[in-house]
Amino acid sequence: MKKLNPKGFNKYKMDKEASCIQHATVADLIALSPDDMYAEIECWSNERMADEISRWEFWARAEQLPPSGSWRLWLVLAGRGFGKTRMGAEWVRAQASANPNARIALVAASLSEARSIMVEGESGLLHLPGQQGLEWEPSLKRLTWPNNATATLYSAAQPESLRGPQHDFAWADEIAKWKYGAKAWDNLMMGLRLGQWPRVVATTTPRAVPLLRRLIAEPDAAISTGRTHDNALHLPGSFLAAMHNAYAGTRTGRQELDGELIEDIEGALWTRDLIERCRTNHPPDMRRVIVGVDPPAGASGDNKGDACGIIVAGLGLDDKAYVLDDCSVENASPERWANAAAAAAQNWSADRVIAEANQGGKMVESVLRAAAINMPVRLVHASRGKVSRAEPVAALYESGRAFHVGAFPALEDELCGLITGGGYEGPGRSPDRADACVWALTALMLANGSMAPAIRSI
Repeated sequence: MKKLNPKGFNKYKMDKEASCIQHATVADLIALSPDDMYAEIECWSNERMADEISRWEFWARAEQLPPSGSWRLWLVLAGRGFGKTRMGAEWVRAQASANPNARIALVAASLSEARSIMVEGESGLLHLPGQQGLEWEPSLKRLTWPNNATATLYSAAQPESLRGPQHDFAWADEIAKWKYGAKAWDNLMMGLRLGQWPRVVATTTPRAVPLLRRLIAEPDAAISTGRTHDNALHLPGSFLAAMHNAYAGTRTGRQELDGELIEDIEGALWTRDLIERCRTNHPPDMRRVIVGVDPPAGASGDNKGDACGIIVAGLGLDDKAYVLDDCSVENASPERWANAAAAAAQNWSADRVIAEANQGGKMVESVLRAAAINMPVRLVHASRGKVSRAEPVAALYESGRAFHVGAFPALEDELCGLITGGGYEGPGRSPDRADACVWALTALMLANGSMAPAIRSI
């Protein structure tokens, strides 16, 4: 039997591989016919196969890769499931690998989200393929690479924690939901001053909040956009079908799935600019605090229904109203939402809990009292629709008598979805948070006045 000439065989392998696609991507392979795809992969050596599948550039779509140019901010506005977390994590890994001793900030709406999504999530830094030697120290909120590059976790809800630390790079996640967005961002930017080319990546599902609108207008921002469906290759078909059936063509679908920045709705009771004018981070002391509760439909039974709106509001010593906290819970059992309302009342030393009784009647009170027997509960029954009740409350904002302490993106999205004359075009099926806010502010400012909506106490 004739023996193979090793040199000739190696030359044959080199010639064969030379005819293959150089630096192939999944998109390149999908574009081929089945026969051509097989021929392409068949000509790869084992070494190349291992190298290709470990590269982010192999799996990434073009819009998931960093843009060219001398940008300082890369702003990624895309729908849920687009792959934003993987994009941010891969960009951070690339900067850490290329820059020994680099200092990187990882900022999320809270420390728990920074840890559970940016670091420990299935697309987070700890789970990226082909990564070795990465050390995670949860107690120090720190990741360390073998070349001594480090990444530290921060919470945007504590903007002062970003005052002082310096960084070469930063990854800011879901900036549209940051409670103290502008302040946290400004502190982050003032510390982004190490190295030759400090840069930041901000990944978010878009909401028309002031910080996001401001960043879009910055001259040195590179912006990438995308839809949930762009990542169909890596998402269950059943999920995509369910999302399409439920949200296609709706404002929620355009924002949450298509990654579209939805501006103010014509005829809305609240606008983004109005809420921004009524925002403060320095409220006075409170003379009275109310927790407004809008129980979900089915509150008295086993059906968990929609979200339970739980909004804390106070009457300041200046006789103006202040929204202090959004403690709403979603898909909650009666016991869970009642406990959340009780916790809000206790944490804020509330004088009273105001709960709508339309959904569940007396059962609402019994559920609340079961959570905290001494909780002061007052049930109210609305004889007018949500929008009619909201109109005089919106007038409080317009007259400079109601303010938000910090930002409450989910609540503000709902307020901006209430339409003059009736109707709701905001996220979700019902403005649960907005209704709870209306109950609380009505009790504080309007219950004894001529502008009060028709409310009957029980």
